[in-house]
Formats: sequence, C-alpha cells, structure tokens
Amino acid sequence: MFELYNEKKEDYWDVEALFDLCFTPSRFALSSYRLREGYSPIKDLCLIAKSDEDLLVGAIRYWPAEIDKKRILFLGPIAVHPTYQGEGLGAALIKNSIKRARELNWKRVLMVGDQIYYRRFGFRKMDGIIFPPPTNPDRILGMELEDFSWQGVLGEVCPFR
Repeated sequence: MFELYNEKKEDYWDVEALFDLCFTPSRFALSSYRLREGYSPIKDLCLIAKSDEDLLVGAIRYWPAEIDKKRILFLGPIAVHPTYQGEGLGAALIKNSIKRARELNWKRVLMVGDQIYYRRFGFRKMDGIIFPPPTNPDRILGMELEDFSWQGVLGEVCPFR
C-alpha cells in the first residue's frame, strides 16, 4: 500500500533520486527539461507516494508554462519505483493531481508521453503545439480541465514568465 502527500522541501533529493532511477541522469538532456530549467514547480500539485515502510515510491511534478500568453500546466516528470509499478500508483498520482489542478482553476494540462497509456486519463495528441526539438510531435499530449480550454491555443511552449 501507499499514501499520497504533497512534496516537501526535505523530499527533494529523494524525488530526484527516484527520477534518476527511472529516467537516468541523462533526463536533463531532454527538451522538456529546457522548459523547467531555472523555474520552480507548482508546489500545490507536486505529489509524492510513500510506502507503508515510509519509503518514497512515486512522484509527480507540474510546472507553469504558456503558449501564446495562455497559461498551461506542464506535467512531468512522473515516476514510480520499479518495484511498485503495475499497482495503480501512477494512476493515483495523475488522478489526484488532476483533481487538485481543477480545484485550483487550471484550465489545461500539457505533457510529453505515450498516448496509449495516458489517453485513459483524458489526454489526447495535440496538433499545433511546438516543443523545443527534438521532441516527437506524436508524444505531445494535452487534457482539458475546462471544456474547450484548448480551443485556439496553438504555438510554441514557453516557461511561464
């Protein structure tokens, strides 16, 4: 079993170690990290999961971003420790954080991921959204948290300023 908590300052290095385990330290070379570099994640949406033994076994973060001066949530990374994968932990992190994002009046979420996996949460492939290269356009996914909130939102993804 596991429990979800807001990520705290003292969790930072454990979360980073989990991301390194799941994605390797070369994750910093990914184009999505260029959008996060030098910016802080959205504290109220960054969640961690701890096991019954109080070990950090999952984490999700969100970042502020914008497209054509329209604010968006940028999801990622999300990671589950390999020994806990397949137990619904990733789904719990996504569903809980999306619920919180709606409560905080966010309108739309963007991520880079596998459409086959993430479509069950409501994500769909986004056309007309430009990420820093070499992002595969087929992996750019979005979700509306408010009806029609992606309508007319096109262009380059930038950090929220």
